[in-house]
Amino acid sequence: MIDAMPKQPFSKRNRYSGGPKEITIREDAPDNLRYFILETAHDLGWGPSSMRDVLCRVLHTPPDPSNWSEYPNIEGEGQTLMYGTDWYKVYDAIEHLHARMLKGDERNGTNNAEKFTEELNEFFTEEGIGWQLVDGEIVTRGTEAFEAIVSDAGEKLENTERPTAAGHLHEALQDLSRRPKPDLAGAIYHAMGCLEAVARDVTGDEKATFGEILKRYPEAVPAPLDVALSKVWGYASNEARHVQEGKKPKRSEAELIVGLAASLAGFLTTSS
Repeated sequence: MIDAMPKQPFSKRNRYSGGPKEITIREDAPDNLRYFILETAHDLGWGPSSMRDVLCRVLHTPPDPSNWSEYPNIEGEGQTLMYGTDWYKVYDAIEHLHARMLKGDERNGTNNAEKFTEELNEFFTEEGIGWQLVDGEIVTRGTEAFEAIVSDAGEKLENTERPTAAGHLHEALQDLSRRPKPDLAGAIYHAMGCLEAVARDVTGDEKATFGEILKRYPEAVPAPLDVALSKVWGYASNEARHVQEGKKPKRSEAELIVGLAASLAGFLTTSS
């Protein structure tokens, strides 16, 4: 293991940044991520035995009783576990490690879990990995525009006391975050459910579908946007509500629908 890094590297001290990379990694945990987790945990005071305990717990693997020295035996065992497991188990290990750090912080008055979250999310952004650690859970990460739209919509729904719509938006993000395979049809379903719940609340028509609301209340959404949204509603119904055998939506399509629904839900909350 190398010594701990400086508090701030040159690029941070001097505010040099190439900006976030395009997201190219989702269903993978590349070696540089696995290495980064081990090294960051080490920098935060986690020795080989502690790290091995986390990995053994997550992987349901008992520790090797013949390994008793921290270096190189237990350290090597931990590396073997980290580099040899399935990609999605690496993200499980991140969540478990964060939870353990949080308990230690509560006992010792430290903030290692916060530091770990900050360092990890920065790594995800710099390396084009489409995940983020939020409140101890690994969840999907989209483009900056997607994140801004969804976050803004979520705040507006919470502030205007629309828990049903907010719940649907949360479930849409959860479906995008499922490992090892996301539930893309579920994400589309819940995104449109969020939009439908807001539209019903705004118009007071509690049983109408979103498609019916567009026809009955032309003032709710300005033309010709209403026509475009009617087609989006039809697409979402085909992909999520009336699933066809052998036909599945693409992730890019699901993210588009989630972002669009979040944006319009936010619009309806402020225009009503």
